[in-house]
Order: sequence, then C-alpha cells, then structure tokens
Amino acid sequence: IRDEESGYNKNLFCIPKHYEEDLERVFIPHGLILDRTERLARNIMQDMGSHHIVALCVLKGGYKFFADLLDHIKALNQNGDKSVPITVDFVRIKSYC
Repeated sequence: IRDEESGYNKNLFCIPKHYEEDLERVFIPHGLILDRTERLARNIMQDMGSHHIVALCVLKGGYKFFADLLDHIKALNQNGDKSVPITVDFVRIKSYC
C-alpha cells in the first residue's frame, strides 16, 4: 500500500458494530485478500512442481489465512493434471517479550 493511498470508505463494507468507532477506512478489501491468497496458492503449486508440500501453520493469528491457502491448494491439486502430496502441521510459538 502506498503512503498516499486513502483506502475505501468504511460505509462500503459490513463492519461489525463493535468495530465501527475504531475504524476510519478499509485499506484492503476481503475480496482482494482472497484473490491474492489464490494467486499465492497457484504460485506455490507452480514452484513446487511434483515435490511433496509441507505446510506449517503458526497457530493463533495465522490459522484463517492458512486454512484459506490450503483450500486453494487442495482445489488446484484436485483439478490439476497431477496430485501433489501435502503434509500439514501446526506450531505454537511464544514470544520472549
């Protein structure tokens, strides 16, 4: 996002009531995030070729993104010419602070 980017008016989106007062604008719409996540899945499948994919999720904050990314990878895996094995694992990390 460029510094001069003004974002989108929050009235264009369904914002939960408890967030309305805390938000001024929306910088990245959900649809754009989903599109970029699908593009990332396509890039991963292309880069990995027929190699085994090991997907590692850092728990707590990363789960939703991880699940969406894996859904796209699985769809590409099912609809593609070849099936690539995928192993999924999770880690939980504590901060030293």
